[in-house]
Amino acid sequence: MEIGLIFKIAAVGILVTILGQVLKHSGREEHAFLISLAGLIVVLSWILPYIYNLFQAIQTLFQL
Repeated sequence: MEIGLIFKIAAVGILVTILGQVLKHSGREEHAFLISLAGLIVVLSWILPYIYNLFQAIQTLFQL
């Protein structure tokens, strides 16, 4: 796994946290939830290829 990916995930987490807190304090909980959901989808789209490669390696290792 690349170290740059870890930094990207951390940056998205910090940004989502800050935006979520600002939106919650302004009374827009729905928008805060949508920001959190969007952050989760972005991060999952980044790590999905790594998860796929992990399952492929496990399948090859155990020859399933």
